[in-house]
Amino acid sequence: MKAMTISKYGENAIFESSEVETPTLKSGQVLIKISASSVNTVDTMIRSMGKDLPFSPENPAILGMDLAGTIEKIGEDVTGFSVGDEVYGCIGGLADLQGTLADYVAADSKLIALKPKNLSMKEAAALPLVGITAYEGLIRANVKSGQKVLVHGGTGGVGHVAVQLAKHFGADVYATCGGENQMEIIRNFGATPINYKTEQVEDYVNKYTNGVGFDVVFDSVGGANMLKSFEAAALNGHVASTVSLCELDLSICHFKGLSLHIVFMLIPMLHNFKREQHGEILSNITKIVEAGHLKPLLDEQQFSIENVGEAYARLESKKAIGKVVVENN
Repeated sequence: MKAMTISKYGENAIFESSEVETPTLKSGQVLIKISASSVNTVDTMIRSMGKDLPFSPENPAILGMDLAGTIEKIGEDVTGFSVGDEVYGCIGGLADLQGTLADYVAADSKLIALKPKNLSMKEAAALPLVGITAYEGLIRANVKSGQKVLVHGGTGGVGHVAVQLAKHFGADVYATCGGENQMEIIRNFGATPINYKTEQVEDYVNKYTNGVGFDVVFDSVGGANMLKSFEAAALNGHVASTVSLCELDLSICHFKGLSLHIVFMLIPMLHNFKREQHGEILSNITKIVEAGHLKPLLDEQQFSIENVGEAYARLESKKAIGKVVVENN
């Protein structure tokens, strides 16, 4: 089969078209013909940082974590799927798990679900990593109907899903962004946009919560921005972060009695730990999508697997709005 491989890591690492063996199935796996894959920030980190990250695969590496595609073969001990099923999932591209920038992949059936019928393969491929991340963060933060929820980075990959899922869960949702185009996208999600470039945390906390703070803050920006999340949260509130590789003074967390939830959704893949939860979350997301409560936001630029390097550059440029997706021919 054809695959896009990297023989050497680094900022200028090049994807090369290679002929590799089509994977054989182990117990619990299905063979998926890949139609599309999306690019995530962690993908670009692996390509540039390589072995500085403990979960980067050995070279030559096949990267790519998300996929949408069609099951062509079923391995032993697989239930709930059939040949011909259209599925999606976040299944590889790290450690010893083959990535999705290829014609086929042998995927652990616990990590996939039937794709939403009302989405194209391209749209479905955009959802797994960001969908699982947003869902897990909101559930762990115990989002309930009637709460006020703030999402930092409301038009980003994870953020735009978190906004829609929080709305689905019945919350009153607010989201930060940096321009009028993004504000309009957030309004269309049924949420209230906040321009972080012109509005200070104290100002929008007073404006939208009467100074009380938000019940839940979902921070998809992370780093130093987490201090803004702590500031925006209500007493005994919840903060969920997806980017917490940093050192911060947690004093404000202590004095406000906050609960901090760190979401690292790669754990089931890396440690073979409760992988079935990813399949269950994706099955729930399929129902939410088919009910019309979640729609992936796709970047306007189109990419094929042959120019995947340009897709990575697009995401790294910070100019993409929504998910960058790579389609197989």
